[in-house]
Amino acid sequence: MISPNLLEIERSILALSVEEQLWLLESIVRQIRENEYVKDKLVDVNNPEEQLEVRISEPKIQIGTASINDEFAISEIL
Repeated sequence: MISPNLLEIERSILALSVEEQLWLLESIVRQIRENEYVKDKLVDVNNPEEQLEVRISEPKIQIGTASINDEFAISEIL
């Protein structure tokens, strides 16, 4: 069964422009890929601090974070 929260998210997405929907979709796909990439690296790491260090040290994560920061920089100005 689909939750009411998920239906509300869907309604919100449909209210976006096509360009915004594509950006959101690409962002979600990028996050999923990054999470899967990092998850593979964390199989043997039990310490949460070490897990965080592994996540932060991944070049793809650093590039993704920089990209996301750039995309949201305009909202910080407003």
